[in-house]
Amino acid sequence: MSDTLGLSSASRLYDHFIHLEAVTPGEFKAKGAGLRIRFAVHDTPFGKAFIAITKKGICKFSFVDDGEIAAPLAELRNQWPHAELLEDRVQSLAVINAMFGGEVGSNGTAPISLHVSGTNFQVSVWKALLQISPASVASYAQVAAAVGRPHSARAVGQAVGANPVAFLIPCHRVIQQSGELGGYHWGITRKQAIHAWEQARQEERVA
Repeated sequence: MSDTLGLSSASRLYDHFIHLEAVTPGEFKAKGAGLRIRFAVHDTPFGKAFIAITKKGICKFSFVDDGEIAAPLAELRNQWPHAELLEDRVQSLAVINAMFGGEVGSNGTAPISLHVSGTNFQVSVWKALLQISPASVASYAQVAAAVGRPHSARAVGQAVGANPVAFLIPCHRVIQQSGELGGYHWGITRKQAIHAWEQARQEERVA
């Protein structure tokens, strides 16, 4: 593992093609008033996933076992109680295809926008994760150093666990200092599968 994040051209390219915009204080206070959120469940290479999208970008992406959406939908309603929630498989499928149909950051790929809500520290951690290029990893301590909080590895771990957009904000690329993969909210087997998938695609790209 390198000592700092964001040094490789691959990481800068990935960061460029994933645009993260934090929810503004006004949007947070409004609790979704005037906001339309489109959601759906789709198949992905790693199982079914729930996706929710505002006009500014993806606000939630989580893997769901057996396609059960009650929990993520309840979280969405709790976070944005005044928003209009609309199931929309067509628009959301286009986003899913952009996520998994072609490598994020490849030439000709339009940027994917994220619209996320979190504390300033959480957002800084999520942005740091975008600096970890595909098929690469970083430790919690490295991420802590990257956000200017070198003694806050535990807090970084909590921010990683609160990641609202799985896969695109690549918390799966954060591992233990020992080199072990460590835990993963969506299961260690899925984490291993994502790593293998990214490695294979990286090898194809450089071949």
